[in-house]
Amino acid sequence: MVEPTRVPLQPIKKGSLTKVWGGVIAVILVAAAFAWFNAPHGVKVTEIAAGSGPHPTKEDVAFVDYVGKLPSGTVFDQSHPLNLPVPGMLPEGTPLPLAQMMPGFTEGVVQMQKGGKYELFIPAEKAYGAHPPEGSPIPPNSDLTFEVTLHDFIPQAEFEQRVQMLQQMMQAQQGKGAPGGAEGAPAPQPGQ
Repeated sequence: MVEPTRVPLQPIKKGSLTKVWGGVIAVILVAAAFAWFNAPHGVKVTEIAAGSGPHPTKEDVAFVDYVGKLPSGTVFDQSHPLNLPVPGMLPEGTPLPLAQMMPGFTEGVVQMQKGGKYELFIPAEKAYGAHPPEGSPIPPNSDLTFEVTLHDFIPQAEFEQRVQMLQQMMQAQQGKGAPGGAEGAPAPQPGQ
């Protein structure tokens, strides 16, 4: 019968175990710091009522109802319904091109789903920071909270096409009321 080769174990030197545990703790701290620095900070989206389907992208126009509040609870802005002359031309809600919104608002809305209602917290550094819009009631370095209902969203290019069609329809409507402005209408005769 063959006997396995035995390898004698060396005794652990004093302080070696402390160094091993110190190294493990250092690796954990470095990993935690890396995760913290690479995680999104600040913007918090709280679902009030669930939506469904896909999420908008930064290149979309979101149609929302919203109320913006300061930390004191003071309303500083809110959406107003659009009274369009052609119902159904655009979705319900105020159109907001996400590429042109403050970074924190865009970051929050792209996490929402159509038909949902959300509370959106935006820290000052992702809102207006030290430079709020001139004349606005927002103090410098203010955190902002929005209550947002996302009705729908469409790509920016489609939104622009619909707006252009709407403008053409409105111009055509205005042209019908002017003498001789509508196609096929008789031109005014001299002396009439």
